[in-house]
Amino acid sequence: MKLKLLLITLLFTVFAFAQKGTVKGTITDKEMNNEPLPFASVTIKGTTIGANTDEKGTFSLSVPEGNHTLMIAFLGYETIEVPFKIASGETKTIDKALGTAGVQLEDVVLKIETNRQKESALLVEQKKAIEIKQSIGAQELSRKGVSDVATAVTKTTGITKQEGTGNIYVRGLGDRYNSTTMNGLPIPSNDPEKKNIRLDIFPTDIVEYVSIDKVYNGKTSGDFAGGNVDITSKDYKGKGFLRLDIGANANTNALAEDNFRLPKGPNSFGFSNPANPKTISSYDFNTLQLEGKTPMAGSFGISGGKSFDIGTEGKLSIFATGSFGNEYTSKRNGSAKGSVNGDGSLVNRNFNSFSSMGYNTNTTGLVNVGYKFNNNHKVSFNSLFINSSSQVKDEYYGYIADLADAGNGLIRRSEYVKNTLFVNQLLGEHTISNRSKFNWGVAQNNITGDTPDRMYNTLRNTDNGYTIISQSKPDNHRYFQRLKEYETVATASVDYKFGKTSEGDFKGKFTAGYNGRFKNRDFKATQFNFKTFGPYTTTIVDPQNLDSFYNQQNLNNGYFEISTFVGNAEISNALDPQKYTGEQIIHGGYLNTEYKFNSKLTAVLGLRAENISQKVDWKTQLDPVGDKDEFKKTTFLPNLIMKYELNDKQNLRLGLSKTYTLPQFKERALFIYEDVTEVKVGNPDLYPSDNYNLDIKWEMFPKSEELLSFTAFGKYILNPINEVTIASSTNDISFLNTGDRGYVAGAEAEFRKLIFESGEANSKKLTAGVNASYMYTTQDLNASKVDKETRYNVDFTKSKSAFTGASPLLLNADVTFFKEWNNKESNISTTLAYSYFSDRIYALGTNMRGDQVDKAVGTLDFIVKSKINKNLGFGLMAKNILNPKIERVQENNNGDVTLLTYTKGMNLGFNINYQF
Repeated sequence: MKLKLLLITLLFTVFAFAQKGTVKGTITDKEMNNEPLPFASVTIKGTTIGANTDEKGTFSLSVPEGNHTLMIAFLGYETIEVPFKIASGETKTIDKALGTAGVQLEDVVLKIETNRQKESALLVEQKKAIEIKQSIGAQELSRKGVSDVATAVTKTTGITKQEGTGNIYVRGLGDRYNSTTMNGLPIPSNDPEKKNIRLDIFPTDIVEYVSIDKVYNGKTSGDFAGGNVDITSKDYKGKGFLRLDIGANANTNALAEDNFRLPKGPNSFGFSNPANPKTISSYDFNTLQLEGKTPMAGSFGISGGKSFDIGTEGKLSIFATGSFGNEYTSKRNGSAKGSVNGDGSLVNRNFNSFSSMGYNTNTTGLVNVGYKFNNNHKVSFNSLFINSSSQVKDEYYGYIADLADAGNGLIRRSEYVKNTLFVNQLLGEHTISNRSKFNWGVAQNNITGDTPDRMYNTLRNTDNGYTIISQSKPDNHRYFQRLKEYETVATASVDYKFGKTSEGDFKGKFTAGYNGRFKNRDFKATQFNFKTFGPYTTTIVDPQNLDSFYNQQNLNNGYFEISTFVGNAEISNALDPQKYTGEQIIHGGYLNTEYKFNSKLTAVLGLRAENISQKVDWKTQLDPVGDKDEFKKTTFLPNLIMKYELNDKQNLRLGLSKTYTLPQFKERALFIYEDVTEVKVGNPDLYPSDNYNLDIKWEMFPKSEELLSFTAFGKYILNPINEVTIASSTNDISFLNTGDRGYVAGAEAEFRKLIFESGEANSKKLTAGVNASYMYTTQDLNASKVDKETRYNVDFTKSKSAFTGASPLLLNADVTFFKEWNNKESNISTTLAYSYFSDRIYALGTNMRGDQVDKAVGTLDFIVKSKINKNLGFGLMAKNILNPKIERVQENNNGDVTLLTYTKGMNLGFNINYQF
């Protein structure tokens, strides 16, 4: 009986299998030149038979014989149905290419998205790529409530942002060691002191995703040691949409101010641009009066996109967005000191009260036009305009050596800064054959950076009221500055595959390319000093109405005189500005060879050669006659990247490279820049550093939304550059090659986990992520080297030091809960995000003074986003909930001395959006 049952079961099984066939195929991405599309859903309509495509976009299903419909879908793409008939034992191949479609992503942002914005898709690209890089897409940025690119990159491993700026540190290395590109093409700085543009002026509304390359690969400029940040702008491919956004925000510190006041003059949209006075014989300046503000800010924006099919294969895609946003800021409960001796005694200034009020604006416009002739040829044009402004009023009250020894001095420094960036890019992608591709790009970048009126006043509080301090001419002044930079960039590369296998794949690929950068900078600055004559330094003035003293009548009556750094009213060239010009030309060529040794091991060996020329001419207060300096450098930069696939979920990677670090124009121009508590001066003797880099990384991708990785890295830097206090009467800071060598060693870890997921129609899931890095940095400090190589002298407190800006420990963590209902048309997500950096050096110690150190800070943000229906959505944000004290100390041998403290307040925001 048992034998009979066994035979029946066997016959039934054989019969069942005999009634089935196999359908298989490859799903590709029509918008990306038919690249494989992983994780696409492939199902048999009306059944439970289905699967997801693998990394190569392939699938295979066992289906009963008969007539069926194959359904192929991917989020952000069109869903297609393919009827087919299959016979018993037959194998049928169905290959299809999916095009994009306009949908709303599950991250509740009502935008037209493509898969390149999704966290899971970027993880797939990271897994497949030979290069070692990290990316953060629009979906993750939205979930974490990130509004600008500077904050975006700090959510990735090993990166922090300098307090109060948009400057970032990658693995402890600051501005000079990093680079910034947009769509793979370089973009210039909007700050004369910086190499990189402020990343916080880029709103995430224009971003498809941001990539951070920490391992050099030879395709980009060799001026690289920390990392390259590449901003990929939105490239719309959907059917059509129009979206409106409006929001409001407030800072709790600003709301708590009894009288929030800023200088009168600049308009609320940040486009004001006061002109320099044309003469110093008359008082031709804007008002010094302050006006009250209601510190409630907001934002609004509009964006839209549409695609048009042209002919049988062509497609025209257009995306445009425009937005305006503003914010009020306030630093409260603060104090500040100038220089402090090693024994803790004060050198020049001690302000027991420090406060700062500010107003920032950002206006952005982006147009992207892409035309795909067919699957082999595509060109795109990007035009980006950003106008940002910052208006700040800082007030310092306390001790000023020799000017307010009783601790009754007041310094008010009001600054208005306006920067305009205009970038135009034209890019092309062409598939010549199954072996070769040709990519090219050209761009014109224009930057105008204006400080059209910085106002600086020094006062003393007496029993009768405030009087003007005017011991030296610059104690009261107005400052005007303009930076203009024009840069043309070009790139071209050709890929050629070789070593074709019997399966039709290729074992290797040559990539030959060229990059060119042609940069010109013109910088001018004029400072108008107001020297008050003796009898009138006792005149009582109102700090809220200094126009009552500084006016045409009092100038005519001889109360004060106006002069510049190069003369006075009787000299014809009194209005000649301080200025410098810079020219930098870089030609770079490279050849990369990629080779797949077997199914597991792939390597890319590259060699890049660059010819660099940098010229700087100046005429400044330190050198009224003027001078110039030039250096040329030809360098060869080998680089190697290896990837070993341990299995289908794990990779082991290695990166080796040589790079360099260039000094910047202003660092080499003999130009002086004054702040309230520090003065910086250029060093014409500064020269480049050379860097040697090593990375080893292990990564595992358990599921499509999960990641576990560990990285060890090291850097050896020859002739590192630092900002250091030099021996001078005013303790100026300059830029020096401070020693022969420096080292960076560290480890990074990243973990992303899908904690739980349930439901289909009304799904919910909980996800969490954490990334951390630990770094050790050290460098030699050699005073005799500085004395020998430069015109400056320095007395280092220590013979070794960590790198400035390097935090030994960095940490980011977040947890997100997501739920949807109403057939996935409605949803809500909540995210709690935490960031932390440990103590880091701000400035190296000299003259027996300890290092200046920014103390550790942890920040906590809470973000809620919801889609009420398919058209309407809203968001709530509470940032900097912990409101920690920001503190800078000088670490002397006999104890720390606090140099600067304040709190920034909590930022609260609300936004609503509607999509047609």
